Amino acid sequence: MFTPLDWISHVTNMLVGQAQTWVFVTLVQPVLYHFHWMVDDDFAYDGVLWFLAGLLQIILVYAVLRPLEALRPLEVWPDRRAVRVDVLYTLINRLGLVNLVLFFTLQPAVDGVQAWLRLRGIDNLNLDSLWPGVTDRPLVAFFIYLVVLDFAGYWYHRLQHQIQWWWELHAVHHSQRQLSFWADDRNHLLDVVLQAVFFAALALIIGVPPSQFVALSLLSGALQSLQHANTALSFGWLGERLLVSPRFHRLHHAVGYGHELGHQNNARLYGCNFGVLLPWWDILFRSADFTTALQPTGVRAQLPPPQGQGEDYGAGFWAQQVLGIARMLRRIGGTAASLRISA
Repeated sequence: MFTPLDWISHVTNMLVGQAQTWVFVTLVQPVLYHFHWMVDDDFAYDGVLWFLAGLLQIILVYAVLRPLEALRPLEVWPDRRAVRVDVLYTLINRLGLVNLVLFFTLQPAVDGVQAWLRLRGIDNLNLDSLWPGVTDRPLVAFFIYLVVLDFAGYWYHRLQHQIQWWWELHAVHHSQRQLSFWADDRNHLLDVVLQAVFFAALALIIGVPPSQFVALSLLSGALQSLQHANTALSFGWLGERLLVSPRFHRLHHAVGYGHELGHQNNARLYGCNFGVLLPWWDILFRSADFTTALQPTGVRAQLPPPQGQGEDYGAGFWAQQVLGIARMLRRIGGTAASLRISA
């Protein structure tokens, strides 16, 4: 039976397909011909889909969340210049290039591993085939993939806070003191690559088809933009326990409480509220906090003395990238020196 949802999906796919083809034939293909790059035409065609989907997402997120921040701001800033660099991060990440490259370059490696396993009698891990007739339905499979990837995302995020050199990269994200819906994509480029490799590989291993991977990335990106929005929007008691809310995630960004590495005044030495989309994992693994009052966001080390060390985390894109690498190398060097001393 052709349901209304099926009809909407069909029409959406048709319109997206037409736009993808028009952009590729009109704008991209002539460039490929000119530079003799037609060997990469399939890759470029897929790239157009990611680009269009990401562009549409940015437009829709801005249209919804910017008015929400203006009408119901949680914080009022006299100067929004600190937010501007986050727009650049958003364009780099949301237009899909990094995820696309990694998803398709990892495909041969994953195929090789799966072939090796099949020769030894180990079946591929395709989650949508667990219950034929049920889990292979598109919406059911989508929800399964979402939950599995979100569970992995929770632990991935916790490790970013617990592994010291990794925290120094992740701190680029936390160093934004004017938290807005643009801030979700504010991440060190090395951290972006590590994350993209991990989730692209995991998606291939559990059998996520490319179309579902695109949809999952878009949904996750939109919801994470909402989580970072500078808004007093409330999800209510129940809603906050079903989906990560702006309030829940903002506490994760709180100076000295939500995320700070090893801060002794924090009962949870590595923070709270690590959930990516679902707070279920924080509840299950006792890292959830729904009650603490909201506090200023940022990293303690960047505050002036005596509250912090006055460390410079950079105002511009490249400064943030270079300083992140420098902090990471110092942390690795300090760990290595400690190991030598203890030995």
